[in-house]
This record gives sequence, C-alpha cells and structure tokens, in this order.
Amino acid sequence: MKFADIKNDIAFRKIFGNAKKSITLISFLNAVLELEGLHSIKSVTLLNPYLLPRLSEEKSSIIDVRATDQKGRRFVVEMQVANKKGFKQRAQYYASRDYSMQIDSGEEYHKLRPTYFVGILDFAISKGFDYLSKHATIEEETGDNILDDIKFAFIQLTKFKKKENELVTMKDKWTYFIKNAESLKMIPEYVKDEGLLVAFHEADKHKWAKEELIAYDNSKMREQDAKGELLFAKEEGREEGREEGREEGKEEKEKEMIIKPYLNGKTPEQISGFLDFSLEKVNQIILEYRQRL
Repeated sequence: MKFADIKNDIAFRKIFGNAKKSITLISFLNAVLELEGLHSIKSVTLLNPYLLPRLSEEKSSIIDVRATDQKGRRFVVEMQVANKKGFKQRAQYYASRDYSMQIDSGEEYHKLRPTYFVGILDFAISKGFDYLSKHATIEEETGDNILDDIKFAFIQLTKFKKKENELVTMKDKWTYFIKNAESLKMIPEYVKDEGLLVAFHEADKHKWAKEELIAYDNSKMREQDAKGELLFAKEEGREEGREEGREEGKEEKEKEMIIKPYLNGKTPEQISGFLDFSLEKVNQIILEYRQRL
C-alpha cells in the first residue's frame, strides 16, 4: 500500500469530501468533537462535494469540506498547512457565515442550529500543551457557555507527538492517520473503526484514478512552488536588510568623520578638502547635527 499525504488538498477532499463515503467524515467529526450517544452524528449531507480541477493549473474547486447532519447542525472542516495572516478571523467568518445562512431574512431565529468549525492545522494556534484546542463563547465572570451555537476545534499537528502504541482515543487515531499516513506501509492493526478503515483505503494511491494522481501531483508541485516563493522572498528581504544596514553604517561613519573635526574647530571648507567630500555634503551634515542640538 502507498498512502497519500492527507495534508495535500486533493487527498484531504477525496477522503472527507466524498459523498459516497461519508462514513469517514461522520467518524472523524464524532471523534474530534467528542459527540456521543444522542448527540452523535448519524448521517451527513455534503454541501460542497469533492470535485477534481478541470485543468492541471487550477486549484481544487473547493477550499474546505462543509456538511450538515440529521439535526441540521453545520460543520466546516478545513486543512491549513501554513499559518497565514488573518486565519483566525477567517475561521470565525466562515463559521458565522454558515450559521447565518441557515435561514433567510425574515425567518425566525430559533430555526438556527449549531455550527462547528474544525481546523486541521500544521502549526500551533494555542498556548496549551494539548494538540486539540477547543473554543466556545463563555460568560467572563462565571465561565457559563450560554451562547453555545458556534464552536471551534483545532487539531494542531505540530503538537501531536504520540506514537502508534500510545494511541488511546479515536481522536488520537484520526490525528495519527492525518499526520503520518504518507509514511505508513500498511493499515495498522488497531484500526477497527469502519470510518477510519475506509479512510485508509481511500488514501491508498494504488486505487486512485489517473486523473486523481495527476491532480495530487499538481497540488504537490504548487505547494512546493509556494514554499520556494516564500523562501526566496525571505532571502531577498534578508539581503535587502543587510544592504540597508551596510549603507546606514557607511552614512553614520561619514557623519562621524565630518562632525569630529568640526567640533575641533575645523571649517567646512577644510573638512571638505582633507576628506575629499563635497562642500555641500559637509555643510548638510553639519546643519543636521546643529538642528539636533
């Protein structure tokens, strides 16, 4: 078996955005949101089912996986590899948008159902030690959660350090799969949950269609190009900073060379002569020095 990198957008949406294999999304959401018994998800309807890009240059046609369950609850699931500026605001915007879009203008507010935003992040977003960071609106004095319709859960892959023999909960097993699938050679023996088992089979690239493999590779190349552009920009910025630093150091040295003899009684004409600086430049630096006094 050769499993895909689940962090790749094509693989992610193939596994979680497949309307015919929704059992994977149901299992994942129940595990991460810790929904059990009467609160558990029994069925989901995908609001943006997985579609391949039409052209190799295109990005995938959806940017996240959105679904609603048998109780009308909304779910937004997103994979985010880089911590981009505005991500936290965008997560709140997405969740609020899906919450408000449940009803039309003039309809009664009591028809609104809870909305959950689940972010799978390849970076840390919280200060806590737990890899799963959960957020809800609480009353500051009492800690009560009476405004409980919009909630957030973030899986921080960089904080997940558990090895295969340390996995206990289903959220552990799902997170291990997402982070490590690409390096695995076979389905681990501990996988008994039907949804996670289907996810492993869906991640096996030997079973993918040619078009899916091409889209997957194109997505990988776009990701590498983006990383290369970012690295280039950083190097350019560092080199520009070094050049600016050298210029600033040179200017400060020249100012010191002019001001020191000036303070010792030399005239601008004399300074210009023995330093081989223009008289205009010497006068300008002396003027700036006197204005600072």
